[in-house]
Amino acid sequence: MRALALLLLASPAFASEDIADQYPQSVLYSKPVEVIPHVFAAIGATAPPTYENAGHNNNLSFVVTGEGVVVVNSGASWKLAEALHAEIRAVTDQPVKLVIVENGQGHAMLGNGYWAAQGVPILAHKEAAAEFADGAAQDLAALHRYARENAAGTVIAPPTKTFTDRKVITLGDVTLEVLHLGPAHSPGDTQVWIPQWSMMIAGDIAFHERMPPIFEGTCTACWIETWDTALVPLAPTWLIPGHGHPTNLAQVQRYTRDYLLDLRAKIGAHLDQGGDLAGAYYVDQSRWSHLDTFEELATRNAGVVFAEMEFE
Repeated sequence: MRALALLLLASPAFASEDIADQYPQSVLYSKPVEVIPHVFAAIGATAPPTYENAGHNNNLSFVVTGEGVVVVNSGASWKLAEALHAEIRAVTDQPVKLVIVENGQGHAMLGNGYWAAQGVPILAHKEAAAEFADGAAQDLAALHRYARENAAGTVIAPPTKTFTDRKVITLGDVTLEVLHLGPAHSPGDTQVWIPQWSMMIAGDIAFHERMPPIFEGTCTACWIETWDTALVPLAPTWLIPGHGHPTNLAQVQRYTRDYLLDLRAKIGAHLDQGGDLAGAYYVDQSRWSHLDTFEELATRNAGVVFAEMEFE
């Protein structure tokens, strides 16, 4: 439990876009760690996808159930999925029975082809599946640009199963609830909840070491409502976010919900003063400047929220 305690103490001070690859003998950015008994996560870089991190800039998790392994996120490429599978085999001889993807982005789904070739079913929310279908060709082209030889073998493969609000999976003595708690970061955001262990593999509803990206079409008011009405009542003790180290609910609440509330308040005040889009980019977000990807995302987030709130 000492290792878990150290992980749960993780704060933005532990995250840096400048941290070099932590597992040079593997295409994975870091070696999987056991977060709580039977739940493992390979923590990705908090930087954007680069050649150096091979696109492993999100968390790839797996649960050893006693009857088989459930993987959460297929990875950004065939090679990343294959490398994760090698790590799973080093932990257990139980077969991988299911892959769950947390959203429709390339780093969650471009490894689907590897897992499909192993005969493993792949589960996604129906909206995430639709988003991946729309953007997979661009995601694959981007992978080839930044990952170069590490993109080899990657093919576009859709999920083989979809769900809408909730799907319950029992393997061995473990019950996993695959949830779509509501609108949040991107279409079909998916959370894997293991109530018997009070563990949530939360995906991109929750951030704490890097700034949350806000996309065109993201409803930040809806994200806050989903957080307050659906996530908080579950009260997970342990939480693996989509990016960054395993942590607790209070930490991700501080850097996700509170960030969204703060940015909306700043943009709301700017609108009340008759401000325009050009001025919105300069609202004060210095409170969050220590977060990774602040330089890449802060002004863009402000512009997106301005467009969202202008006609609310």
